[in-house]
Amino acid sequence: MAQIPKPNGDQVAGDTVASAVPTTVLRIRSLIPSLAPAERRVAQRVVDDPERAAASSITQLAKDCATSEATVIRFCRTIDFSGYRELRLALATEAGQARGARSAAPELASDIDPDDTLVTVVQKIAYTDARAVEETGAALDVDALRTVIDAMAAARRIDVYGVGASAFVGADLQQKLHRIGMTSFAWADAHVMLTSAALLDERDVAIGISHSGTTIDTVQALAEAGRRGARTVAITNFPRSAIGFADHVLTTAARETTFRSGATASRLAQLTVVDCLFVGLAQSRYTESRTALETTFEAVRGLRINDDRRRRRGGGALDDKGAGDD
Repeated sequence: MAQIPKPNGDQVAGDTVASAVPTTVLRIRSLIPSLAPAERRVAQRVVDDPERAAASSITQLAKDCATSEATVIRFCRTIDFSGYRELRLALATEAGQARGARSAAPELASDIDPDDTLVTVVQKIAYTDARAVEETGAALDVDALRTVIDAMAAARRIDVYGVGASAFVGADLQQKLHRIGMTSFAWADAHVMLTSAALLDERDVAIGISHSGTTIDTVQALAEAGRRGARTVAITNFPRSAIGFADHVLTTAARETTFRSGATASRLAQLTVVDCLFVGLAQSRYTESRTALETTFEAVRGLRINDDRRRRRGGGALDDKGAGDD
């Protein structure tokens, strides 16, 4: 089972993202579905109000959650803290950092209320999406990311599995990999996923994308790829979910909100991980990637409206019928 890394000292002092994002809260939120009911109540209370939790004694927190002090201590150890004192210190430190970062831009509630104006809806969605990207970047395990990039660089082929919204993310990753000359396939059909996975071996990498980590089709395909010897990678919001058996787990940090605007946030969080994989991989094989990108760009150049044709037609890119179709 994948371990969730604690915040470490590798973050640059003064870095806005590193200091403003409460990584302990992100870590706890990602583990909530895997916790026992009593521990889940403690986790939810900490996630809902980390500042109050940091200010509470263990007795008060246990009382607030209708549980025992022993459960609170067990919860702390489950999330890799030695005890409640260490958790309180982490929460208090991150709460202070977050207050400083929010001084110029107050935090918005992410849930959409029935009486919200359209302006407020736009603000909340933009805020939720931006936070998903920011928090994913802050929580991403760079060592795991580097290991996955190295495995992909050495792979004979890369299979990508995902259904629903995750299928679009998988297609995006496959297209990016194809552009830099990597042999890659993206599958969204359960039968095709399994038949493709069955043909993989130790020379290959299989990547499963699932926000919940419990999508049966994706989990089964990734498991089959692992049985055949392929290196397996999971991109998920919940690393201790069913898909957590993967050799490497890359964790996103998207919040669920009313009307599933969180579905958009989860897709953006997944795309953030995909972009990190792609850029890291392209950088590791810089010359080949640059050549492939230039070659593929030239191949489609003739399908774009050029400047001379735009001028003859009397308009800019927005006036040309096909200019925004890419």
